[in-house]
Amino acid sequence: MHRTHRTTQIFQVSTLYGAATLAAALDAGLFGPAGPSRRILLVSHNAAVPETAMRLDEMHGYGPLAARFDEVVSWNEAISPYHPSAWGPRGADTVLWQRALRLLWGIGEDERVDLAVESIQANPARALVAIFSEASVDVYADGLMSYGPTREKLPLTLGRRVRRLLHLDLLPGLRPMLLSEYGVEPVVVPDGAFRAVLDEVAREAADDPRLAPVREEAPTAVLLGQYLAALGILGADEEEDLHVRMLAGAVRAGHRSLVFKPHPTAPAGYSAALHKAAADAGVRLTVLDAPLLAETLYDRVRPELVVGCFSTAMVTASVYYGVPVARVGTALVLDRLRPYENSNRIPLALVDHLVPDLERDEAPAVLGAVPASLEPLVRTMGFCMQPRTYPALRESAEAWLRDCLAGSPAPYFPALRLAELGLPGSGPGARARVRAARARRRVGRVVRRGGRR
Repeated sequence: MHRTHRTTQIFQVSTLYGAATLAAALDAGLFGPAGPSRRILLVSHNAAVPETAMRLDEMHGYGPLAARFDEVVSWNEAISPYHPSAWGPRGADTVLWQRALRLLWGIGEDERVDLAVESIQANPARALVAIFSEASVDVYADGLMSYGPTREKLPLTLGRRVRRLLHLDLLPGLRPMLLSEYGVEPVVVPDGAFRAVLDEVAREAADDPRLAPVREEAPTAVLLGQYLAALGILGADEEEDLHVRMLAGAVRAGHRSLVFKPHPTAPAGYSAALHKAAADAGVRLTVLDAPLLAETLYDRVRPELVVGCFSTAMVTASVYYGVPVARVGTALVLDRLRPYENSNRIPLALVDHLVPDLERDEAPAVLGAVPASLEPLVRTMGFCMQPRTYPALRESAEAWLRDCLAGSPAPYFPALRLAELGLPGSGPGARARVRAARARRRVGRVVRRGGRR
């Protein structure tokens, strides 16, 4: 007689948006019925200094989301004093760590473990899948990065363990590229389930006293901060100016009452600069520094415009709430983004390609059907970002570049990058620079070897 082993499902999460995505997937039955398996929500607090940043359980809507799980445990506490973003087990220690975590979380030695993780290319997800080396893995993506290529090559044994990529259908018709090289099947988290979860989260925030004055001001435009300085993409002064440009664009579009939702880790100075710009323009500005999702703000305030750079929250405003959106500053950020394979490049290009530019006086709009031109653009960019991962895309990338660039590289395809990869559209100057750089590297290698060939 065979014994039926109990299964424990561990859901790793670091943001409320990610928790909402998982909750919607559970409600839609994508992880099976609740009864047979024990469900653990594993919360990871990845801020640079976790002790001083807002915790997930302080966010509005956390309670009803956490209630879908049998237990909530802390990854930070489990691996203390290590930092979740920096720590991973040494190969020889994974067995010991699994035993320790099974004991800490009450998982029997013979119990099967299934994992659902975010950002499998980085810690803490990378550490978790290494420790539970026999577990099957589902990856869930809660933003536009799912449409881009896998950032780093995964060990083949890990790639084969990933069963599904669960993602929101933010751009219907565009198939995610993430993990496609491993044959991972993308599975859509249904819009209806996700919107129902967002409504549930919004109801939890209805009584927040910080939200009441915002509703009274009845802002017609929402400005989204992203804190790109923290990623080293822009300087602090440049990002501050980017937010001011958002405000100026909204004012030119006729909006007189605005609300700015800063990134949770943005410095207070950003708000001060915006207040001065609003006063100079003679418009009303409210800064909402409250622990809630941007989607909750859309639900409670019902704005007529959402302005941002390339935040996923711009797309959700359009897709789930029917709010017209506009962008500011994508060209600047595309120019500054380094290295070329930076995972933010695809989200930036998507917003730049699909969303009207407020500073060019393009009319804000609700996003419509994805144009047929988008998928080959994304696939070509994906190849240029990770050519070794997607060698099968070279031929189609060459054909697309030959047909579409016509000798004038777009901002998505710097001439130097095209020259490095030997692709059409680079120009003789860029090719000469690449040849010179390669020659210098060859000379450098000879010098380091002491002149030996």
